[in-house]
Amino acid sequence: MTSRTVYDPLPIDQTPIGQILEDELAERGWSQADFAVVLGRPAQFVSEIVTGKKEITRESAAQIGAALGHSPQFWLNLQDQYLLAMQERDAKAQAKLGDVRRRARLNRLGPIQILQRRGFLTGKTLDDLEREVQELYELDSLDDTPRCEIAAKRANQGEDITLLQRAWVFCVRREARRRPPVNEYSRSGLDKLAADLPRRVRTPEDFADLPGRLSNVGVRLVYVEALPSAKIDGCATWVGKHPVVGLSGRGKRLDKVFFALLHELAHILHGHVDKDRAIVEDLDDKDESDQEVEANMSGRNWIFPNGYPPVPTRIIGPWVEKKAAELGIASIVLIGQLQKSGWLDWRTTLVKGAPSVADILPTWNQVRR
Repeated sequence: MTSRTVYDPLPIDQTPIGQILEDELAERGWSQADFAVVLGRPAQFVSEIVTGKKEITRESAAQIGAALGHSPQFWLNLQDQYLLAMQERDAKAQAKLGDVRRRARLNRLGPIQILQRRGFLTGKTLDDLEREVQELYELDSLDDTPRCEIAAKRANQGEDITLLQRAWVFCVRREARRRPPVNEYSRSGLDKLAADLPRRVRTPEDFADLPGRLSNVGVRLVYVEALPSAKIDGCATWVGKHPVVGLSGRGKRLDKVFFALLHELAHILHGHVDKDRAIVEDLDDKDESDQEVEANMSGRNWIFPNGYPPVPTRIIGPWVEKKAAELGIASIVLIGQLQKSGWLDWRTTLVKGAPSVADILPTWNQVRR
């Protein structure tokens, strides 16, 4: 083989690098031992490259290039081209690469490892996993884009939903598909129930029958714990002919979870979501759209049907207990609303010992119909 310049193109045929080196040496009339002396390497080193027992490294490519008048990249590229060609002909290697492509496609859809750890995906093989992901994301094909349009809280300001948020919503939707409400959806029934809930839900134990109450008016209530690093309080969506509310239980405090529920019910009643859209949100976010303001206002109106109560300059425990009893709501719900309205600091000692619903929420998905 004749000497090549630094920018010589790669040959079309895939020839073992050792054979190319052997031809170069033969053209110069050099023996392997002669070439080893030129390189300052043992003769065995050259022999192993020629016979394909050793690959050329960056260092040896630089030495061979210096000796034969080529660039190091030339020899490395020749070697890589041959090895890649051999890999393309290796059925076992191609099967492994195919699996890599399949896993990458799954991970573009969602946080597969997290969903596996949480038990949402249980498939042991790639085939099983692909079927589960396709079912979870409601896809005809894994090459499709999930059809349900999911909007983050600031949807009207162009905020994109995160991979974790989208996965969480589809987990909610799957749970809703598995156990749809028995009754047809009744908007008037939901409106009446939502207005009544603040006086019905006063203790963590009162949360236990919330899925049943909502099911009676054709609404599916689902609990799915938020995925790591995804700040999610709840979502509102439709699955089939039924509206669905998903709650993450973030914060665990009775009033926070309860207001998230009222907030999502308001989205449904105001028609902010339909069969092709969902809303997922972090209620701590202060940047509110008109829809968020409307949903928050409805939630407050259900809690305070006669308007916001007069608030004393100094808010103390006995006043909270008395006023909550007059309103027929839980004390912590009143405290939470006072905090949201800025009347109480978020660090107030009045929340000490606030009731938690952490143990109740998981029971929502345990009862099978």
